Amino acid sequence: MRFCNIASGSSGNCTYVGDDNTHLIIDAGISGKRIEAGLNDLDLSASDVAGVLITHEHTDHIGGLGVLARRFDLPIYATAGTIDAIQGMPRFQNIPDHLFNTVHADEEFTIGDIHVLPVGISHDAAEPVAYRFEAGGKRASIATDLGIYDEHLVECMKDSNILMLEANHDVRMLEAGPYPYTLKRRILSEIGHLSNDLCGRLLCELISDRLDQVILGHLSQDNNLEELAYETVRLEVTMSDDHIWGGFPVCIARRNERTECYEV
Repeated sequence: MRFCNIASGSSGNCTYVGDDNTHLIIDAGISGKRIEAGLNDLDLSASDVAGVLITHEHTDHIGGLGVLARRFDLPIYATAGTIDAIQGMPRFQNIPDHLFNTVHADEEFTIGDIHVLPVGISHDAAEPVAYRFEAGGKRASIATDLGIYDEHLVECMKDSNILMLEANHDVRMLEAGPYPYTLKRRILSEIGHLSNDLCGRLLCELISDRLDQVILGHLSQDNNLEELAYETVRLEVTMSDDHIWGGFPVCIARRNERTECYEV
């Protein structure tokens, strides 16, 4: 299984997951041109993609979906609530209905060689999900845009070889920053975004001997720093009784620069 984040953050999100035979995109929040360029870097084209999986309907996750889906006739996979929300937006009403495929939280489905499990999460969207992918005995999981996590999410994402987790903000930077009070409350709420501290605690719950790579994603441009996210997560793991930092590589997913393509 291969995994590469093409873009991450409030300006747009897109991730590639695949193997030799099946290629998937998770979210299409950047332009079709940028998605195609990211795939080209992996020696792929959008015409090779078997489907686009959408986590939720916020613009930074679907901004490029219409053009991409129509141009390449790409199947779109999302929950019923997310599909309804997308189809209710004027700019996406010209996506053909036959491209939409409804998925259900906690019900596994298969695209080509890859088994996919959507997992319900807490965010201020219609019906948002995280995703777990399995192929060839390997597992990759993505959980961003969630205000809190629970034991069910942990159970579903356990024993992953690759993890992409949200480390959106430093709480102190956010509280002292320029955002309006209502926006700060939203981000800090249980339907907002995961802080660096909570990301570290979630990672502690997910560390296993199978873990080969951790990617910290969806960092806020205004309320976080790469070094701060990394150090906060490292400190949470170091302070835990059960784990030692350094047994797995950790990288940061950036807005305008794709990660390495990780293979497990």
